Amino acid sequence: MKIAISLAALAAALIASPVLAQQTPAPTVTEAEAFLAKAEKAMFDHSLISSRADWVNSTYLSDDSDAVAAYFGAIRTSMNVDYALEAAKYATATGLSVETKRRLDLLRTALTLPAPTAPGAAQELNDLATRLQSAYGKGKGTLKGQPINGSDIEEQMGNNRNPEELKEMWVSWHDNVGAPMRGDYAKLVDIANAGAKELGFADTGAMWRSKYDMPADDFAKLTDKIWAEVKPLYDQLHCYTRAKLNEKYGDAVQPASGPIRADLLGNMWAQSWGNIYDVVAPKGAGDLGYDVGELLKAKGYVETRPGQVDTPDTPEQQRRGYWEKQMFKIGEGFYSSLGFAPLPATFWDRTQFIKPLDREVVCHASAWDLDNKDDIRVKMCTKVNSDDFVTIHHELGHNYYQRAYQKQKPLYLDGANDGFHEAIGDFVALSITPDYLVKIGLLDAAKVPGPDKDIGLLLRQAMDKVAFLPFGLLVDKWRWGVFNGTIPQSQYEKGWTDLRRQYQGIVPPVSRDETKFDAGAKFHIPGNTPYTRYFLAGILQQQFYEAACKQSGWKGPLHRCSFYGNKAVGAKLNAMLEMGASKPWPDALQAFTGTREISGKAMTAYFAPLQKWLVQQNKGKSCGW
Repeated sequence: MKIAISLAALAAALIASPVLAQQTPAPTVTEAEAFLAKAEKAMFDHSLISSRADWVNSTYLSDDSDAVAAYFGAIRTSMNVDYALEAAKYATATGLSVETKRRLDLLRTALTLPAPTAPGAAQELNDLATRLQSAYGKGKGTLKGQPINGSDIEEQMGNNRNPEELKEMWVSWHDNVGAPMRGDYAKLVDIANAGAKELGFADTGAMWRSKYDMPADDFAKLTDKIWAEVKPLYDQLHCYTRAKLNEKYGDAVQPASGPIRADLLGNMWAQSWGNIYDVVAPKGAGDLGYDVGELLKAKGYVETRPGQVDTPDTPEQQRRGYWEKQMFKIGEGFYSSLGFAPLPATFWDRTQFIKPLDREVVCHASAWDLDNKDDIRVKMCTKVNSDDFVTIHHELGHNYYQRAYQKQKPLYLDGANDGFHEAIGDFVALSITPDYLVKIGLLDAAKVPGPDKDIGLLLRQAMDKVAFLPFGLLVDKWRWGVFNGTIPQSQYEKGWTDLRRQYQGIVPPVSRDETKFDAGAKFHIPGNTPYTRYFLAGILQQQFYEAACKQSGWKGPLHRCSFYGNKAVGAKLNAMLEMGASKPWPDALQAFTGTREISGKAMTAYFAPLQKWLVQQNKGKSCGW
């Protein structure tokens, strides 16, 4: 009689065999430590070349740089997968110290896109990832029928008030950039999920959520809890903004009830609404008294013109990128005032300050650390305006964080969690207040807006900070659904549009079907950058800011606080930054704020006067969507 037995059953029987168990003794603490030392050195050494390949690819987009980046990315992915699998094995050793176990856990979850061990999988995964990011960087929309690149379309979406032209830009960008990515993205999801399962995770989304010093499901519940704390504030802001858009454009463009048309909010993704402050500004109190971009221009800051070319005899102050670089000098000055060392000379030599004339680049602003020491840089297509002034303070926050933890072990060369990394520069940027602008000579003390402008100041902040939160949450909720299969490939577009409506109260300006892929029109999707970090950063920055203002002894309204020049705050901040990822994030949070809980309460306290005012303005209106 023949007996059928599956390979899985055979494997299980062999593993359970006492003979085999004797042949494969459990790993020891010494072996685990030796493995970690080997893995950390190999990963550190590889990062020195692979990070340079990524930099070249982002700043010299071409088929060749794509191939080089994909080549090194595949090596990195294979290495990380192998080490993650080994880390899971060594994590079973008895007697591991807390620190050793932490390093093994960090190694196991170090990947963003895990490839399975099948031959060629790592290369295919990286080819797909590189092709997707490159396609985004080369993407263009149209305005009045003419091609327009990504950074210029972002600027136009902020300034243009013609609803038909806004619709054209929105639709063309999403159709031209997002839709062609759909097939490649689905392939990438399948490969990454196979890799995550080999590492012991249910799917890639579960692996991402496991990086927050708590079980994956608990982290998802934490984000929902935080959102519930701030949603009432967002709902009031949405209701007020919709009414103002209805007043400006009429029922045919923006109805007085229901969701808001996505292209009317001053941003390609409706993720921040500050660019339409002129539309929503309260009568009599809406004039803030200043605009940072205009203040810079009044001081002689001149934006690099398209096609501008330097000649040998061009005066320094007229060279391409000179004034954009001076904006970075201001940002450096803030951190220097807190006691941080100046940026290295190489920063100024190697940073991409403006879009080059001779090639395509990824204009999405990002901060880089190429040697895990002092080769820190920013990649940006800077413009002389208020938004980019804030972005500079944000990106430099990454660089100062990177330099602060440079003495940690390789696996600790990161933020306490990824939300911390995003929050540092953001909370510093909250200190771009009239008081700060006066101290650095941009704003005349006689022109500082009085208390009667407070609602306007808070509303302008909320149009960016509060408006962003639901978008910061839904991007990864969509990806978590894609990774776990609750949003199948056949419903990519529906899943995205439904979440946008549910959380943001936003709808596209035209109907969308499953030939589209609007999620891909946001950099972080083809760039495969987890996004919940930005939601966390929106909350954490308020907690950091509140703590810094208390430490500095600030006595006035919280939203006018600036801790510029306070070295005691800087010293306490640096103590947290130096920890890197060496401790669970609640330890790092407590070190600077005194609490171990991420909470939306600091944000609601900051915006409490505005929320009270919004409720009054919305009386009699049908809020919600």
